[in-house]
Amino acid sequence: MAGALLCPQDCRLRNVPSLVDVTRMGEILSVLGVKLEQNGDVLDIDARHISHSKAPYELVSQLRASFFIIGPLLARLGVARVPLPGGCAIGARPVDLHVRGLQALGAEVHIEHGTVHATIPGSNRKLKGAKIYLDYPSVGATETLMMAATLAEGETVIENAAQEPEVADLANFCRAMGAKIRGAGTNTIVISGVTSLHSVDYSIIPDRVEAGTFLVAGAITHSDLTLSPVIPDHMAAVIAKLRAIGASITVEAPNRLRISSTGQRHSATDIETLPYPGFPTDMQALFMALLTLSEGDSVISETVFENRLRHVAELNRMGADIRVKGNHAIVRGVPFLSGAPVVATDLRASAALVMAALAAEGKTTIQGLHHLDRGYDNLIGKLRQLGAKLERSSLAIDDANAIVANLVN
Repeated sequence: MAGALLCPQDCRLRNVPSLVDVTRMGEILSVLGVKLEQNGDVLDIDARHISHSKAPYELVSQLRASFFIIGPLLARLGVARVPLPGGCAIGARPVDLHVRGLQALGAEVHIEHGTVHATIPGSNRKLKGAKIYLDYPSVGATETLMMAATLAEGETVIENAAQEPEVADLANFCRAMGAKIRGAGTNTIVISGVTSLHSVDYSIIPDRVEAGTFLVAGAITHSDLTLSPVIPDHMAAVIAKLRAIGASITVEAPNRLRISSTGQRHSATDIETLPYPGFPTDMQALFMALLTLSEGDSVISETVFENRLRHVAELNRMGADIRVKGNHAIVRGVPFLSGAPVVATDLRASAALVMAALAAEGKTTIQGLHHLDRGYDNLIGKLRQLGAKLERSSLAIDDANAIVANLVN
């Protein structure tokens, strides 16, 4: 959606999920003067007439991904003013890599009163190609700088770039609009700037984390599930770890996976979260829920975010045996979990608690499921279709956004 700002013509995105974050991003683009129209999973974006270069704090503070607009806005208008972003409270996610990269492309950038101000000096208002080395393979910085460089003069090389499938998908989207990008999906991306981009009709790749969530749901409940459409290559680390604990996973077609139950208790394994193609941090909480019921001791090391183990306390409330030391969680498998009232602390933690509740004995009440709606399109409904016993209701409590789901195994 941010990438569509680069194009002064109509853009059509397909396979767009119904998410709170998509709605928020749409609100931010609307404030900038972009026209949006959604029909099912098809989203039409018209960014011909961008009337503002500043995004509102009250929206950006709720959605970290909204910061991605700074690169396209700067490339299109020569100026962008974007407040520092918000999102899940899972640890520090500074924007210094974005800022230094934009400065390397010739922008003047400074942060004042919580807002990043970026301008391109000179009369032609064009960024200049540059060689950029990222200290860390940040997905956000890679995507921001790649988008900004599509309209820059000359060639830009991003080294130590993030290799996530989503980066390659964004590059393919930009290429479909006429951008010249090569190497996306590797650690070196080369962008040759073009003067303008054109209209596009583009289908977004399937969500590998949602697919991984359903694989965990199948494993934790010892169920047989078939998932489609998925891209198995994007899920190699997750599939490998599921097989390591004893789950049976079959690639039935290029875009279809099946997880089937052996009926036996899963075995322990160690996990370290890493940038792609390593094990994804977004699957860490979900696998922790799964490993609480596995045989033996597992060690989970979270290396991407320093504050992403807050779900441990909630899983322990359900009878899990997890100890935390620094960024490591030692998970000692228990025979069963028990239903309990728990609170979701972030998006993936909320999904992990749903997974744990599916396998727990008795009823679990999960509060804070508003996090879930940020990254899952009707997860509760899809699980109900698979036979899970879930109910969802709003409660009149202090937090108007707090939602409770009742789950019965």
